[in-house]
Amino acid sequence: MINRDDMTFPFSEYERRIYELRQRMEKRLLDAVIISDPENLMYLTDYQTTGYSFFQALVVPLDSEPFMVTRKLEESNVIARTWVEITRPYPDTGDAIQMLVSTLVEFGLVDKSVGYERNSYFFPAYHQDTFHTIFTKSRLMDCFGIVEQGRVCKSSYEIEAMRKAAIATKAGMKAGIEACIPGVTENEIGGAISQAMFAAGGEIPAVMPYVTSGPRTMIGHASWEGREVQAGEHVFMEVAGCYRRYHTAMMRTVICGELSNSMYKAQEIMKMALARTREIMRPGMTVSDMDNMIRNIISDNDMGAKLITRSGYSIGIAFPPSWDEGYILSLYQGNSSVLEPGMTFHVIPWMWGIDGDKTCGISDTFYITETGCGSFFEDVEQNFTIKPTQLASNEAIIKAISQSPKTQKY
Repeated sequence: MINRDDMTFPFSEYERRIYELRQRMEKRLLDAVIISDPENLMYLTDYQTTGYSFFQALVVPLDSEPFMVTRKLEESNVIARTWVEITRPYPDTGDAIQMLVSTLVEFGLVDKSVGYERNSYFFPAYHQDTFHTIFTKSRLMDCFGIVEQGRVCKSSYEIEAMRKAAIATKAGMKAGIEACIPGVTENEIGGAISQAMFAAGGEIPAVMPYVTSGPRTMIGHASWEGREVQAGEHVFMEVAGCYRRYHTAMMRTVICGELSNSMYKAQEIMKMALARTREIMRPGMTVSDMDNMIRNIISDNDMGAKLITRSGYSIGIAFPPSWDEGYILSLYQGNSSVLEPGMTFHVIPWMWGIDGDKTCGISDTFYITETGCGSFFEDVEQNFTIKPTQLASNEAIIKAISQSPKTQKY
């Protein structure tokens, strides 16, 4: 019998999620769904493993007990972590899809309407081809997104988990800022961030922190590669702390020297975008409304900088290769989706190409309330304090580009 007290949330939270999933199944005339996306498995059952490259699935019938098909080794995660009591494991030498089909037959799901996540990374085309070839007596339907409809608005339990993730994010970023001095390597900065995140209770994130310096900040999604930070350069950092697979993320930029006019302007523009977001983001606005507001603020600059991506994305449960839920909902042009209470976004008014060769960013993770929005980092001190004793022996001046009203000097 599963010890349900050991799960991340009360069992009632998972009962609600399954109940609401079944309501959506009923509307779509589905007798069962096969869920293979790792984030969705976690959402519905609390199941997690790094072994998700092997096929695994939760089958949720409309009217009977859910069951899981997993690799034999991963069955231990079902037993130790979840409320699911029926499993059908396959050995490493076995056929995962044959086991799935045999189990569907065993539980009377032949001649039924069965949904599966056609876009799931971990139900690849060759597995789907085999499934369609073998399981011919049922009506197979693409149900991709049916779980995500429940995930997009977080419950109070999930918001609290993300607050715990934010503690790790804050600790990591503070350590990263303190480590940014001329002569250190990007690796050393990344190591300081990671150690602080984990010491603060953070768990392994879906993506390790991004740390780049100088000209390398123009490379998208690059991270540390041993480069030594030079005096006068800037360091770009993006950190996502994790707790029980829930993430919150933050961007900051540090100048290892004097703050140029261009970088000062960039700081003020990004601060303005975040302050405006905090002021107006609320239920009823559309995704496009928010993106237009942020994009217009960032675009109004004379430094040649651009916002070349979406201006934010949903964030919450994540496994590698990404910490975001942007495929569920992103802030971009032309999207008429309406903001609702419980939605959570990493808002990223970052600036690419300042003076043609620099990138910097400030960001925040927000959650939508009944009347507005809140920040997971609102309790963070307005500026991360860097003690003068932590500066390099050459007494380089270090300034953290942050949401502080003023740039601190030491």
